[in-house]
Amino acid sequence: MSKATTTGRRSPGPHVADSHDVIRVHGARENNLRDVSIEIPKRRLTVFTGVSGSGKSSLVFDTIAAESQRLINETYSAFLQGFMPNLARPEVDVLDGLTTAIAVDQQRMGSDPRSTVGTATDANAMLRILFSRLGTPHIGPPGAFSFNTASVSASGGFTVDRGADKTRTEKVSFSRTGGMCTHCEGRGTVSDIDLTQLYDDSKSLSEDPFTIPTYTGDGWVVRVIAESGFFDKEKPIREYTKKERHDFLYREPVKVKINGVNLTYEGLIPKLQKSFLSKDRESMQPHIRAFVDRAVTFTRCPDCDGTRLSELARSSKIGEVNIADACAMEIRDLAEWVRGLDERSVAPLLTKLQHTLDSFVEIGLGYLSLDRSSGTLSGGEAQRTKMIRHLGSSLTDVTYVFDEPSIGLHPHDIQRMNNLLLRLRDKGNTVLVVEHKPETIAIADHVVDLGPGAGTAGGTVCFEGTLEGLRASGTVTGRHLDDRAKIKATVRKPTGALKIRGASANNLQGVDVDVPLGVLTVVTGVAGSGKSSLVHGSIPTDEGVVAIDQTPIRGSRRSNPATYTGLADPIRKAFAKANGVKPALFSANSEGACPTCNGAGVIYTDLAIMQSVATPCEECEGRRFEASVLEYRLGGRDISEVLAMPVTEAEEFFGTGEARTPAAHRILARLADVGLGYLTLGQPLTTLSGGERQRLKLATHMGEKGGVYVLDEPTTGLHLADVEQLLGLLDRLVDSGKSVIVIEHHQAVMAHADWIIDLGPGAGHDGGRIVFEGTPADLVEARSTLTAEHLAAYVGA
Repeated sequence: MSKATTTGRRSPGPHVADSHDVIRVHGARENNLRDVSIEIPKRRLTVFTGVSGSGKSSLVFDTIAAESQRLINETYSAFLQGFMPNLARPEVDVLDGLTTAIAVDQQRMGSDPRSTVGTATDANAMLRILFSRLGTPHIGPPGAFSFNTASVSASGGFTVDRGADKTRTEKVSFSRTGGMCTHCEGRGTVSDIDLTQLYDDSKSLSEDPFTIPTYTGDGWVVRVIAESGFFDKEKPIREYTKKERHDFLYREPVKVKINGVNLTYEGLIPKLQKSFLSKDRESMQPHIRAFVDRAVTFTRCPDCDGTRLSELARSSKIGEVNIADACAMEIRDLAEWVRGLDERSVAPLLTKLQHTLDSFVEIGLGYLSLDRSSGTLSGGEAQRTKMIRHLGSSLTDVTYVFDEPSIGLHPHDIQRMNNLLLRLRDKGNTVLVVEHKPETIAIADHVVDLGPGAGTAGGTVCFEGTLEGLRASGTVTGRHLDDRAKIKATVRKPTGALKIRGASANNLQGVDVDVPLGVLTVVTGVAGSGKSSLVHGSIPTDEGVVAIDQTPIRGSRRSNPATYTGLADPIRKAFAKANGVKPALFSANSEGACPTCNGAGVIYTDLAIMQSVATPCEECEGRRFEASVLEYRLGGRDISEVLAMPVTEAEEFFGTGEARTPAAHRILARLADVGLGYLTLGQPLTTLSGGERQRLKLATHMGEKGGVYVLDEPTTGLHLADVEQLLGLLDRLVDSGKSVIVIEHHQAVMAHADWIIDLGPGAGHDGGRIVFEGTPADLVEARSTLTAEHLAAYVGA
């Protein structure tokens, strides 16, 4: 191999290009940031920390990463930009030194029933190509192995006009072989609907018989059914003839005219299947999910045995393995199987597939399988799955932005994640990490601490520098960085036990365990050891159990803490009662909305490929309500002033005097109890941080009646100082007579527990067993598991 010759002459000085070694931010005001100015070193690992809601994500994601993406989009033609999201320029005076930013956030992956780990990472696509080339018998192209592709065929004819009265008819046919199971349509499950949960058959259509969410007597859905002309509206449903019953439940879509309007009538069952059952359960609103759980039973498809694939797709094998078998393997086992294939004709494909599967193992997700529904992944698993495509990338001088990559990781797994972050940095990339865990903060080259508080009390840079400098800085993070919870000297005595016998969901291996009641129980173990399978799969979700999982809060700009928690209802009723008017007037989404902005508070001007411009509504001045509504008062305040109150002020306002409203006060007390006293009641949910959303959800569920609370990683998004407040909240729940079961990796929560159940010893098929159950003190003394070793190191034992 030849090399170019060099003269050996040294450059007279540093090249001007080498001077661009920082990302400069000047005057950042996005969300709660207060004119933040900072220089972030390139090709280094910088960790941004601070209490939840202090402005970390606003600076890193909403300012730096967002502007990088906007500038990249502007390099495309106006035609292509028309198909892209219109990104507004962040509120910042100067932003330079930016490089291409790749943001890897905590957002759950697509929850479509047909979306799996394999389809989300392209591993399935490569497997389909592999089986189409090497599988025997050969059944067709890669699409023949896809559960998202149905088999179709068609035939017909068309006329070719050749001029001068010469025409010729040609026959054509078309066929496509897909791998979709025709029975379950590629979902792997089939549904059985309990009709008694849909309607009261003793009632007629005029008597509002439906028990389905949104199927109200005055709604269009029910009107179409009642006025379709197929039924007698006064006849009880149980007295329908066989034909009427078929039309009511199963009729195919047909056009009907109601009040001069052309509408579509469709049988109840297919309508429900399209509107509710086509969605993933985890993406449903809580009341819809409760209805589906009550009315629908999902069972494994008998035709494909849950593989989603047709019999033809499953008939083609490489050796003794078909594509369904390959997708059902744990990824680490699949990687070994692929490594054993030796076929030169597909060598590049095998190399790429091997690298993808090895990346799963390297990032700690080897226990997953490619057929795992992507909607069932935790936030941490989803974030690490998104990282797969970036490992081994040849790109350099890229800015990688991570949002708490340690989420969902056992202390044993955090070191592996740290090594991956350092590897990305060492390739010449800039790595920006929003993080609370001391183990990840410790590897930073540069630390930026935002605060000092949350919301309006935050938004400033309190410290930037080294880890040692942070420790000595006196900031909230600096003071709590070396905090260590102590093992309890005495633990509470259980009042009973929840007996679980023979648990075998997912990787559980016939687990028998007694979960103590009346105490704080922590279920822990490495990621993939079977914690969620044990708790969510074995503890009955009856009326006495309140389960708070990791499902993210969904909401638009119109949603706020008041509407999400149910606080808005008692407030509207209190205003209505005090003024003798309807409650709907005090909703910005209903009759009280400003007619100019429709209750949004702002007017959006669409400028096609340019960013949309949002300007405060001149009519209501951003207050969202029409002027006549703002004349009604409660305790001397109008509705817009109440929604602008922080939680702590509103708690006092609704606790005494003319505005005293016990129902509202109870909700506000719970919000203050979880540390959200600084939030304003009308703040859009879209502006809340991950930690704030987690606590808002916790406060909402605390109002539900139940004797057993099940919490799934409640420390997600919480600062070290916030964890102390969470522990106090859990103690108050237990002391009030509740049983609290927490799935958690945080050592502070483990140390604070009355009882620990540790699963393992490994992940996937190496886990699924109880490796320890007892008090935290006994666990530390035994040091018999990975959890024990890390907890002992944490408490300094």
